[in-house]
Amino acid sequence: MVESIARVKHIRVTPTKARRVVNLIRGKQAAEALAILKFAPQGASEPVYKLVASAMANARVKADAENSFLDEQDLFVSEAFVDEGTTLKRFQPRAQGRAFQILKRTSHITIKLSTPDETAPVSTGSTTGRTKAGKK
Repeated sequence: MVESIARVKHIRVTPTKARRVVNLIRGKQAAEALAILKFAPQGASEPVYKLVASAMANARVKADAENSFLDEQDLFVSEAFVDEGTTLKRFQPRAQGRAFQILKRTSHITIKLSTPDETAPVSTGSTTGRTKAGKK
């Protein structure tokens, strides 16, 4: 199983707007995610597109280093999340000598691509159908 991670930090997109884009691609295949992001109208779709492409390149390099075969059609977005970065605080002058604070938010976006497991884990527990309280 090949896993690759790509991160971008301090990108000038608000976290809520970036989460809208990241939610579109979570759980999708990497090639399908690139197609979705290419035609998404949101402004945050371009940096997320570059991030998914970078994660695919990271997977290629990692597979080459391990001398293992990697089919890029098998890669899927296993994790994708957006954290809040630092906030740039700016002030705009207002009437009567007051100041209006402007918060310019940044994001940290993380994308993790992986290939599906070849062997599924087998459950070894007994299946009696009882709950924790002992009732059926």
